[in-house]
Amino acid sequence: MNKKVLVVDDDQDVRSFAVTVLEENEYTPLVAKDGIEGMELIEKKSPDLVILDVLMPRGSGIRMYHKLKTDDRFKKIPVIMFTGISLRSFLKSQKALEKFDGQIPEPDVYLEKPVEPEELASAVRLKIG
Repeated sequence: MNKKVLVVDDDQDVRSFAVTVLEENEYTPLVAKDGIEGMELIEKKSPDLVILDVLMPRGSGIRMYHKLKTDDRFKKIPVIMFTGISLRSFLKSQKALEKFDGQIPEPDVYLEKPVEPEELASAVRLKIG
């Protein structure tokens, strides 16, 4: 059975790009347009990996990542941050949230858009084979 990868991004073009890369590399894509939909799909479908944007209008990737790394049910799901936001800015936002919940680990992989298809595919293979 193909491994399931959840793509969470508010940009339709980015979702289409990621889905194409995943399908071409024989993964089963799941798609959500924001962090709220993303968390619902994680609970229902148990993906093997999450590809997550940072800035989304409803249910930000910052909060979703924080939830994934602080909830024991989801801690083991690898996350690839796939975003236009610099890693430094992302880590700064996580530091602010850590004041409430303790230290959060850095993302498994952090890709700044734009990326080549092979770069995304390699990151996915690195995390889930």
